[in-house]
Amino acid sequence: MLNRVILMGRLTRDPEFKQTTSGTPFCRFSLAINRQFANKETGERETDFVDCTAWRGTAEFIARYFAKGNMILVEGELRNNNYTDNNGVKHYAMNVLVNNASFCESKNSDGQQNSAPAPAPHQQIQDALGTPTRPQASAPVQSIDDLAEFEELLSDGEVPF
Repeated sequence: MLNRVILMGRLTRDPEFKQTTSGTPFCRFSLAINRQFANKETGERETDFVDCTAWRGTAEFIARYFAKGNMILVEGELRNNNYTDNNGVKHYAMNVLVNNASFCESKNSDGQQNSAPAPAPHQQIQDALGTPTRPQASAPVQSIDDLAEFEELLSDGEVPF
């Protein structure tokens, strides 16, 4: 059997970071995920809100590097949290148990969000497993004027391998 969920959305609030009485860290947060197609009647795209919970290193990583409005990619398992209240009413709820989390945007130096590719996948996995590190800033871009040390190669259009 397979139970795997991959979601990308924006945090609806800052992650709620806590620890159990035995000291195990966890955090709860909610994602807003736009549906792919617009509603036929209203013409507007609807949004789903998904509750998520992360534990241990993944929880610390999310609580440290994500805040309300940030885009995040999470991978985990879908769990039901059904319960019956004191009045005998049955409540149905679904929750994603997050195993891995990844960046989906980068920050500009002025703190504004900028859509950009996420860091390398192996960096994301290491971070989600409990080694949180801030992504390295990219190297400065050289101007196009610095081509003096390069030689132009003439090609017949064939791939060299």
